[in-house]
Amino acid sequence: MTDSRPELSIIAPMHNEAGNAARLVEEIYGVLKDRSHEIVIINDASTDGTLSELIAAKETVPTLRIVAHHRNAGQSRAIRTGVLAARAPFICMLDGDGQNPPADIPTLVDALIAEPDGTGMVAGRRVGRQDSEWKKTASRLGNGVRKALLNDDADDTGCGLKAFRRDAYLLLPFFDHQHRFLPALMKREGYHVEFRDVGHRPRMAGQSKYTNLGRLFASLSDMLGIMWLNSRARQPGGWDEI
Repeated sequence: MTDSRPELSIIAPMHNEAGNAARLVEEIYGVLKDRSHEIVIINDASTDGTLSELIAAKETVPTLRIVAHHRNAGQSRAIRTGVLAARAPFICMLDGDGQNPPADIPTLVDALIAEPDGTGMVAGRRVGRQDSEWKKTASRLGNGVRKALLNDDADDTGCGLKAFRRDAYLLLPFFDHQHRFLPALMKREGYHVEFRDVGHRPRMAGQSKYTNLGRLFASLSDMLGIMWLNSRARQPGGWDEI
């Protein structure tokens, strides 16, 4: 990897993803090896073999960077760490469990790059979701409630595959679980958000870090916070230096 800034940074948070980590990194590199990129994996204090897998993957993936948290800080903080470490103006994030197919990365990134600066994000919308019926039902319910309350136009905010402008993300207020509300926060800052259909596949190894009930209780309090933030948002309609 050269010292020049890449065009694109891929970020993926991982916590205890042994069995998925190296496979995912190698797959991302296979998709992007012919374009300027870096892969930034945030190891969120894993206690299994995730870090060892990632270190070994550096032998075959020259664009891989590993950023390691000293303590487990959760998915939203890991994403923020990745964005802060990233060197490219365009970022695409995806889940570290491998359920987001890397083949869909160019679909979102190319759409984002082609849009004017007013588009801050192009987010994935899972088609043929490979989860349990209970999980899909809970997700549909949660998405419906969130969409009605926040007016974020997102049918599937739980999809981890999202492309966005680094500078736009850094303007957003940060809090734990922020990653679930990125479309709403982008809109609050005045950016346009687009959505594209992407694939989804079963988890190959490890276990999900979330439960439906745990996610529901956290989301309810978070949505009240976002509603308060939205009520305090004021946009200047652009600005000029005179």
